[in-house]
Amino acid sequence: MAQIQALVAPAGDPINDEPGDTTHRRTVELLARLTHRDGPNPSALEGVTLMRASVARPRTPVMYEPSIFIVCQGRKRGFLGDQVFVYDAQQYLVLSVPLPFECETEASPDKPLLGISIRVDLTMVAELLMALNESRGNAVSEPRGIYATELDAPLSNAVLRLVEALAAPSDARILGPSIVREIIYRVLTGVQGDAIRAALAHQHHFGRIAKALRRIHADYCGALDVDTLASEAGMSLAVFHAHFKAVTSTSPMQYVKTTRLHHARLLIAHDGLNVSAAATRVGYESASQFSREFKRLFGLSPADEMRRARGEAVGPAPRVAPPAPRYVTAV
Repeated sequence: MAQIQALVAPAGDPINDEPGDTTHRRTVELLARLTHRDGPNPSALEGVTLMRASVARPRTPVMYEPSIFIVCQGRKRGFLGDQVFVYDAQQYLVLSVPLPFECETEASPDKPLLGISIRVDLTMVAELLMALNESRGNAVSEPRGIYATELDAPLSNAVLRLVEALAAPSDARILGPSIVREIIYRVLTGVQGDAIRAALAHQHHFGRIAKALRRIHADYCGALDVDTLASEAGMSLAVFHAHFKAVTSTSPMQYVKTTRLHHARLLIAHDGLNVSAAATRVGYESASQFSREFKRLFGLSPADEMRRARGEAVGPAPRVAPPAPRYVTAV
């Protein structure tokens, strides 16, 4: 089981959004103006997404790509195995590899959750490390794939400048990329930098698993098998299984299946593909098997998901605890 830094806030505690902080207040005001609907809101910059949620959400399976998540108002709690971590106005979240976990959201119409996510561009990370003339040795122990840590003043100021730039198209185009680079630099040189470094360093077990995860996400509809993934990672089958589960809390083939179903859900909900087309697109040969596994994972059938995306009434998914982890796309 991957170990996670737990920053736990008891349920029901008030969310401390530091109302006296001018930088924080200004960031919240701009995010409220720039987000027009609940869920992910695209920005003028590729890889930067604005988040809004006006209602609380119970513990829900999610899957995030490698990203920096900064919640400026509201609160999220994440769960991976028996570990709990919090990201809110006080601490931000970094995923150095794509990880499935479960998440609950604290928000209300009067005080919606507002935040921003920035995709971790490993090419940019590599360029920054070269510019830094990185000379650190290997980490003493294997890093973790997910962290929550305190949001300091330099990073908070950079986030405000990024949101200000996103409010003006020309500023977003000209100033935005350099501010994103600064944010990634500050995360890279902070306490969470080791995990991002390790995702590029294949001499670590963590780095080899990160490479395997990138391979899965690049070719999830292909004929992937554990032997090939282990061989490409330069590990024996047993070692690959052990370290893969330590990072992701699931088995390699369950992760592949989860990734395929996750993409299929996006194709149905956001691209309007029908069930058969979505199943074929993500690599399923049997539509009936796809429908069974989709419902087992998400709690509703692909047809129900299609109706839900169209705004038609669909009954709530049953909350039946499955024998294996369940993951779904969410903000």
